[in-house]
Amino acid sequence: MDETNEFIAPPTMHPASGEFPAPSDGNALPGPAAPTRRDEWSTVRRLAVKQLNRFMMLEPKVLRGDDPDAIHDMRVASRRLQQILDLLYPKPRARDIRMLRRKIRRSRLCLSEVRNCDVMLERVDKQLAAKRVSRREIRLALRGYLRDRRAQSFEKALRKLGKTNLAAFYLELRSFIRPGASAPHTHRDAPAGELTSDIFFQRVGESLGQVWQGFESQLALSHADPQPPVLHGARIATKQLRYLIEVIAAFDVPGAGDNLRWLRLLQRRLGEWHDLEVLEQMMIEMVARPEFLRERLETAVGVEKLIARNRAVKKKMQDAYFRTTLDSPEPQRLKDWVGYLVSSPSTAFAAA
Repeated sequence: MDETNEFIAPPTMHPASGEFPAPSDGNALPGPAAPTRRDEWSTVRRLAVKQLNRFMMLEPKVLRGDDPDAIHDMRVASRRLQQILDLLYPKPRARDIRMLRRKIRRSRLCLSEVRNCDVMLERVDKQLAAKRVSRREIRLALRGYLRDRRAQSFEKALRKLGKTNLAAFYLELRSFIRPGASAPHTHRDAPAGELTSDIFFQRVGESLGQVWQGFESQLALSHADPQPPVLHGARIATKQLRYLIEVIAAFDVPGAGDNLRWLRLLQRRLGEWHDLEVLEQMMIEMVARPEFLRERLETAVGVEKLIARNRAVKKKMQDAYFRTTLDSPEPQRLKDWVGYLVSSPSTAFAAA
């Protein structure tokens, strides 16, 4: 759930303008003008600044609390920003970068529960708006529970965001990522300040190799042990790989668009499953309250039946995920493409 409707990467980038067409959800990550081969670092830094600006511009809407899309978009921007920051500053990171990265992650996590409630409320509201609604009393009870839970989690999120001091965070992080900024941590083989194109290609290859290893391992684990925490880990690994390849796609590297299209499908499959997993957990927590069982026992029995139906649908979604990752040629195509780019990043970028 959470970010299943995040920016949907298009299959290809426009070869002339170097920009992605805007997706329907308005969260496009447009590529900059086609970079020169000597300007790779500045291009990536501009992408980072773009996501940082987007992250900060959404803060007022998030703080108002009445815009679910703003909360979703801010979380998406935080993931993109974090992935680009990891490319610019890989491990071992300077202390300042570690602290800034931690603030990005904390800001996203403190809104996670709110986002879950928003997605579930939208789902329940659509069901209640239908002409024929089975078990209406159950859905009304669930909507009331979700609204209360959302209000409580939003208050907690506000307190946590208030401690972050996002204005100071913005100024400090921008000083590190803006084009032309001096880097507190450079590549281990580069003298201070000499981040060349060759080092950029090497950095991309190393970063992609590491993210791919985590993605491939998580998918293999999910096939062997498809438990909820494992499948959720596969979902997060998919996002990380996708956001890194988005950066590569900004350079119009051949093959990036097609692989992003498949990752979008995979993320949607896992997102659909995750929505139902979260819904099930929330229904269980709702009926587990002693006062609910005492006062609304009949409704609680109906919720248990709904959970059983939910599990059957969830099983079908798991099967769809397995078909996407096991019974289609796209995973091998992605693996071959990643292997080529990791072994010869400069050649891949030169073909753009």
